[in-house]
Amino acid sequence: MRKDLRERLKNEWVFCDGGMGTILQSKGLKGGELPETWNLSRPDDILELHCDYLKAGATIFNTNTFGANRLKYPDNLKEIVEAAVALTQKARTLCGREEDAYIALDIGPTGKLLEPLGDLPFETAVSIFSEVIQIGVAAGVDLILIETMSDSYEAKAAVLAAKENCDLPVLITTIYDEKGKLLTGGTVASTVTMLEGLGVDALGVNCGLGPKQMMPIIRDLTAIATVPVIVNPNAGLPRNENGATVFDVGPEEFATYMEDIADLGVHILGGCCGTTPEHIRQTIKQVTTHQLVTLDNPRVARISSYCEALEIGPHPLIVGERINPTGKKVFKQALRDQNFEYILSEGLRQEESGAHILDVNVGLPEIDEPYMMEEVVTRLQSITSLPLQIDTTDIEAMERGLRYYNGKALINSVNGKQENMDAVFPLVQKYGGVVIALALDEDGIPESSDGRIAIAKKIYAEAAKYGIPQTDIVVDGLCMTISSDTNSANVTLDTIRRIRDELHGNSILGVSNISFGLPHREIINSFFYTMAMQNGLSLAIINPGNEPMMRAYYGFMALTNQDPQCGAYIDRYAQVPADSMAAITTNGVGKATTGDLGLIPSIEKGMKESAVAAVTEELKQRDPLAIINEDMIPALDIVGKGFEKGTVFLPQLLMSAEAAKAAFDVIKDAMKDTKQESKGKVILATVKGDIHDIGKNIVKVLLDNYGFEVIDLGKDVPPEVIVDTAINQNVELVGLSALMTTTVVSMEETIQLLKEKKPGTKTVVGGAVMTQEYADSIGADCYAKDAMATVNYANSILCPNSL
Repeated sequence: MRKDLRERLKNEWVFCDGGMGTILQSKGLKGGELPETWNLSRPDDILELHCDYLKAGATIFNTNTFGANRLKYPDNLKEIVEAAVALTQKARTLCGREEDAYIALDIGPTGKLLEPLGDLPFETAVSIFSEVIQIGVAAGVDLILIETMSDSYEAKAAVLAAKENCDLPVLITTIYDEKGKLLTGGTVASTVTMLEGLGVDALGVNCGLGPKQMMPIIRDLTAIATVPVIVNPNAGLPRNENGATVFDVGPEEFATYMEDIADLGVHILGGCCGTTPEHIRQTIKQVTTHQLVTLDNPRVARISSYCEALEIGPHPLIVGERINPTGKKVFKQALRDQNFEYILSEGLRQEESGAHILDVNVGLPEIDEPYMMEEVVTRLQSITSLPLQIDTTDIEAMERGLRYYNGKALINSVNGKQENMDAVFPLVQKYGGVVIALALDEDGIPESSDGRIAIAKKIYAEAAKYGIPQTDIVVDGLCMTISSDTNSANVTLDTIRRIRDELHGNSILGVSNISFGLPHREIINSFFYTMAMQNGLSLAIINPGNEPMMRAYYGFMALTNQDPQCGAYIDRYAQVPADSMAAITTNGVGKATTGDLGLIPSIEKGMKESAVAAVTEELKQRDPLAIINEDMIPALDIVGKGFEKGTVFLPQLLMSAEAAKAAFDVIKDAMKDTKQESKGKVILATVKGDIHDIGKNIVKVLLDNYGFEVIDLGKDVPPEVIVDTAINQNVELVGLSALMTTTVVSMEETIQLLKEKKPGTKTVVGGAVMTQEYADSIGADCYAKDAMATVNYANSILCPNSL
């Protein structure tokens, strides 16, 4: 009987298999041919490969189902997956490995970008993955392995599909670039935080890079992960030799790198593209001579957005409170009107004012709160990198917010009432999150710190029953106004101090409650805020546009040596004139308009409706072409340069492009009687055999906005179609994309056919498997590492005089 895999993952060497597609290529898989079809057409070759990995010593070996989903196999998905599982089972029996080898259902990405950045709804993605998982589980796999995920949101959809359809171990590996970023901007820390919150059994990295190039990423992983780490590198970097894809790291060199990786605390090791059974055999031989090192990282309170992880505890943090209808007439009306741009603008203002986290409370009795929560969370996370706090007493709204949030959220809140804990903790257990615990229960709010601490302990204990650690609980010591109880501040401060000193926990307060009913509330609020931080307050829910509160924060940080060289304080106040320091300012007050940002900021921030309103106003007094050249293109350039520098991430880039497109549409309508010249035609296509069109679609959006006429041929496009289109429409630049190593052959065929049939046409290539050397070896004119690089190349080829 096989040992429990979850236990083995924790404290034993576990070895995964290696490459599949690259080996099938050497066995005759043609360019554009789908590898999964070999489960039916050439099962003996698949069986032989499985047996070779098992004989090499692999503990976990994958079904040949990486690309198996209904998008690629609409008619025979069940047959493909069942055949794949049957072949792994047969191989395990033939090799006598029934007792110690585990079959992983291999789940790869859909190749699509999820809404609102792309066209694939989140629940459709969950459904696509669920269908494959249901078939695989019924056929008898032992675990789910989700791999090569470049988008944390799609990774979340896949994990939820696995968790909702089986109780098998779930392992996941993501693909990072050399800067340690996912395609959509996620970092190691943000990705690990979200995936651990979702309860995966192990996580790590695969594909894209060789073991040497992966080392910085692996160090980041092993520095923070609290679950076992998986590392499955490529056999170095790919290149083309005589029409075949080859990799530059042999088995012994690969195994030597893997020894170094194992010494970092990684004991789940395998390979990806270019690796062979011999790579795995040699890795096992060399690595098992080392002492097994397991990770022992402490659990910390960490939340995340799609691209930023934030640890609660080391320093005070600010939760911006303005996305909340309480006491805000204008905001209430914006909710009723579904004026999302106003709601989003409140988030952006708070981010610019210094908030670290944004509270999201959209509860009004007369609106559909679950729907509104989903909409605001989904839209807000596409324009800001700040983590969000899901703030609601409506359990359905809470689940919707957590389900559609691309990260690990702060959750507001749970309390000591048993009924409330029974409702909230299952959601925290399923989706992950750091939950705020209100120090009240069925008997109300205790008048003493003793009572509040007792409730905090009760909540800790109940959370532990769900596997929720104390680090994922932040206790709200509760502010009661001193206007009705002049001792209430002392009780709250004592509670905060005891949470830190006795419970060794984290705390939060809605600070402004302390002054309710009093005049000039900023005086009381700012002094109380400073006192609370001195007593250990971890998080404060405040208005970051309220200058007295922000002065208290920056002053406290500087005075307590939490602001190195007083840098943040100086940056904020060095240029402020002395006479303006006396003013008390509070932002976010005024009419709920959508066009007050101006055109350039609207495009930079990705605010579509604001951009439309702003350009409509500009057209009343300016020439359309002047607006394009003086406002819109410069705004896109600012965002594009930020993307190249790594200060702007893909979601923000795409939302900016969408805002610009909306403004362009308004201008085009105003110029409908004027002939508009294109910068030139560009063909885009994902090559034959590849249905992954995320990269291509991103490039299309940007080229459109920069004034090029894009001929999008779609995905799985034969070389002949691309070449014929280039000839018939006299196109001078062709962009080709591929995710999978097995389809690069089609890319090379297309390039060679273009050179033969339409010499002089330039080609630009990109995709996860592509490198500069690889692009050179297949004859491409340009390798574009990202979408902006494609835009820059298109400008250089089609309109060099504009540079």
